[in-house]
Amino acid sequence: MFACVTASVAAAGVLSFAVDAGAAHVRGLVVGYQHLLNPVWEEAKDTERHLYSFREPVPTVRAEFRRLYPHIPKELCVVALGAEKAPAQKPVLIRVGGGRTTPVTIVVAPGTQLQFQNTDPFAHRLFAVGNGTFPASDTVKGGVRSWNAPASGTVEIRDEAAPSLRMWVIAEPNVAGVTYPSLKGEFALSVDGPGDYRLQAYFAGKKVGPEVPIKVGNGDVDLSKAPLKVADEPKGDKADKGDKN
Repeated sequence: MFACVTASVAAAGVLSFAVDAGAAHVRGLVVGYQHLLNPVWEEAKDTERHLYSFREPVPTVRAEFRRLYPHIPKELCVVALGAEKAPAQKPVLIRVGGGRTTPVTIVVAPGTQLQFQNTDPFAHRLFAVGNGTFPASDTVKGGVRSWNAPASGTVEIRDEAAPSLRMWVIAEPNVAGVTYPSLKGEFALSVDGPGDYRLQAYFAGKKVGPEVPIKVGNGDVDLSKAPLKVADEPKGDKADKGDKN
């Protein structure tokens, strides 16, 4: 049986699953997420694409506060992978609004139904890149469009009405628990019970940081003293800080 809890995303009612009363809880901390770069930002910096106009940096503001950070409560997904294949989950709600989806990256068991709900006052035209099972189609204000995750692999979802909107669906047969960290990087998830698991973080549809093996017994597991490092600080940033201090 698949058991899962989520942090801030679940609190918003976006992603929640029933948790078995006998489930074991895994807590931890992710670090280095400030250095993750959403590919949408990278594309936007290309002046030839004419996507956005970024403000000029203010010299009086320290460099670390002028940098774009990902909103990890919906962009960084922490997943426990087990030895057994998981059945399809209950339908998962994905909110579409404000030029983004909530969540942005999601890991689900193959065949899980995703329900895309349009919270904007205009229609969205979501489609799966390179996947004919989810072609572009209007979803009106308040409307819901359903689609089942594939048997395996990663599918990118885009929107003809909002080119900056991008999300990623990862179909993982061995998913045993999923969560999203708080703004402080703290996370908690549940797995079905004792056993050997692997902890992996995902960002923008890809694995980030190392896969961490964990052994779950009858009690809770706290990994906070050994944080999951999902990205390293670029060397250029270290040099800049050294020049200014």
